[in-house]
Parts: sequence; structure tokens; C-alpha cells
Amino acid sequence: MKISINPNEESWSELIERPALKRDEITKVIVDIFSEVSKKGDSALCDFNQKFDSAFIDDLAISQIEIEKACNSINDELKYAIQEAKENITTFHASQKEEIRKIETQKGVVCWRESRAIEKVGIYIPGGTAPLFSTVLMLAIPAQIAGCKEIIVCSPPDKNGNINPAILYTAQLCGVTKIFKTGGAQAIAAMTFGTESVPKVNKIFGPGNQFVTMAKEYAQQFGVAIDMPAGPSEVLVIADEKAIPEFCAADLLSQAEHGSDSQVIFIANNLDIFNETIKEVNRQLDVLPRNEFASNSLNSSHFILLDDINKAFEFSNLYAPEHLIVAIENFEKYIPFIQNAGSVFLGNYSCESAGDYASGTNHTLPTNGFAKNYSGVSLDSFIKKITFQEITKEGIQNIGKTIEVMAEAEGLIAHKNAVSVRIKSSMIKK
Repeated sequence: MKISINPNEESWSELIERPALKRDEITKVIVDIFSEVSKKGDSALCDFNQKFDSAFIDDLAISQIEIEKACNSINDELKYAIQEAKENITTFHASQKEEIRKIETQKGVVCWRESRAIEKVGIYIPGGTAPLFSTVLMLAIPAQIAGCKEIIVCSPPDKNGNINPAILYTAQLCGVTKIFKTGGAQAIAAMTFGTESVPKVNKIFGPGNQFVTMAKEYAQQFGVAIDMPAGPSEVLVIADEKAIPEFCAADLLSQAEHGSDSQVIFIANNLDIFNETIKEVNRQLDVLPRNEFASNSLNSSHFILLDDINKAFEFSNLYAPEHLIVAIENFEKYIPFIQNAGSVFLGNYSCESAGDYASGTNHTLPTNGFAKNYSGVSLDSFIKKITFQEITKEGIQNIGKTIEVMAEAEGLIAHKNAVSVRIKSSMIKK
């Protein structure tokens, strides 16, 4: 870990740097993968399953028998936990539905918006060392609430050609329509172009490694939308003298264990809390099963002592963390100062893990500083807003002159005429 004591603001630009991506190397691999999938379809996906996951499978689609087998293998305690999380996530996201509000902007001119679900959405669920079945909840639930007609999941198989049972159980619980055994950039390519098995989708969601993140960005060139640039996980913790070092350390490690490219930042304005938290991080790290991942992550992470707590929030806004934990006594006072963050956790007992799993908020959040201009996933991510307007004869008479003057000033006479003929018609029929 890198320790900084009251760094001057000129050095902050260095402290907010994320671990660098090898973009050129990764882009070349992605372009080749997309080319193969677009040409060979399922055959390319099966080849990539063998190459990257050592999985020799012919049928990419998950069968109903496989789903039933997976459901039977999940213990009741985990099923209950997933179901309880589902209820909370459903409650929070269902509350985001908006009523239709018709606004009369001028007499006879009525405008409103209506929501329509994106018809086909694709969800990428990482496998590997941490099969994220919780992400199925976070993405399939709002998709279902929005009314998406087709919700497909792609996830990499293990070497035996299976997908983690918890992922399959959660997918069927949340209304996923199809599940496929394919991962990495090739899964993103499959959902972008469509193959014999995998449908082409309108929008792709989900986290992943550097290859998946950049594959999603590349997919946009082919007319597919994505949720956001979502790369390696990160957290920033702000602590004062009332913070609990044991809690802070646990929160930092909860993100560090995601992977070697994750980043954590700890800022305190109290030297005792600062030092005790560092000790706690080292103590808890020793007994973590994912010790190696967390250790590598800590190598690129920062522990910063700032005497002024206000400066801590200035730094945080500059960094724009995916997760921001505010472990200070009077956190309500500082909420208005939080400008850039994916999701915020207030007080000593609001652990980031709650948002990851079961509080109800969504854990699919912008990383790498994109919290400055992106929101986390919500119900709105799965819908489009269509504007409507209804203009009566009285309305076109009231607003018509304004339109004619503006259209003529822009030199668009056909635009002007579209109004003029209506005004003339309404005047004659009077």
C-alpha cells in the first residue's frame, strides 16, 4: 500500500490514477475475436470455450434439465438469502416507475413522456474465481420490472462445461429467458452480432475483466448500446475519529479481494484511526482466502492522511469512486458535498457489501472515474423514453407564429409551411 501524509493538491492527479490498461494489446485481441464470432457464429464460441476455459461442449444453450439440477443442488439457506435479496431489490427498483404526466405548455399544446422497455437485453455474468450470481439479481430484476421481452444471460463454463448452479438458480428465479455457456469478449461479440444460438440484443449489461469492458465499448460500433464502462472494482473510504478501524479495514478488503486490478483508497483526518486501520488491514488480510488477489490490489492502493475532512470530499469528487463509504459522525452534513460517486454508504454500519447483495440498490456502477458522467444501473437503464405531443387547432394558432418565425430564420421554409398550412386551414374552417 502507498501511504501519503497531507499530500498537496498538485499531487492529487497522481493519486487518483487507476491501474493502467494495455489498451492496444487488448483491442487487437478483441477485434480478432469479434471477427471470428461474426463469421463463424457458434463454432467460434465453442472454439473459444476450449481455448480460454478448457471446456469441450457442443451445445451452448443451458437446458431445462440443467436448470432443475442446479436448483436442486442449492441449499435452502442460500435459496432463502437470494429470495430475500430479490425482494429488497424488487421493492427499490419498482419504486422507480414514473407516472405519465401530461403538461400543457401552452393553451392547446399538450406534451408528455411514456416509457417503453428495451425489447432484447443481454446480461454478462463473470464466472471464474468468483461466480457473481448476485449480478443476475441486479440486472435481471429491473429488466423484468421494465418489461423486457427477452432477457438472455451469457456466462463462461467451467472445464466440465457447467455454469455455477447459483447463477442458474438465480437466473430462473428472476425471469431470464435464455442462458448460454460462453464468456469473455466472445460472449459480448455473440450478443452484438447474434449467432445460430445466441440472439442479437439491443443493449448489453454486466461487469467483467479488462477484455469484457473493452469488448463492450467496441460493441457500440455495431449499433449495440451498453450500460456503462464498468471495469475493475473500487472503493474510497472517508473516516474521522468516530470511525471503527476494524470496519474500515473490512470494507477496503471487500473490494481488494475482487481482483488484482481492483483499487481501494482510505482517507482519514485522525492519525490514530489512520494507523489502526492500516494495522487492521494487515491483520485481516492474513486470514483471507483470497489473500493473493487482495495483496496485489493493495499494491496499487492509497492510504491518505488529510487533516481537513472537507479536503477528503474534494479528493473524493476528483477521484469519482464506484463506491464511497462515509464513516464519519455527522455524515448528513456532508451529503450535499458529494458530487461524484456511483453509490454512497453512510455511517459506520452501512457496509458496501450490503449494496453488493441485499439492501436493494444496484451494484452495477460506473468505475474508473466515470461516476463523473454516468449513473449506476437503475430501472431507467432498461427503458426508453418516448415524447408525445398533441396540438389542437387552438394550439397551432397559439404557437404557430413562433414556429414560423424561427423556421424562416433558420432558412427551413418547408418547416414554416408545415405550420402555415395548418393555421390557414384552421382559420378557413372557423
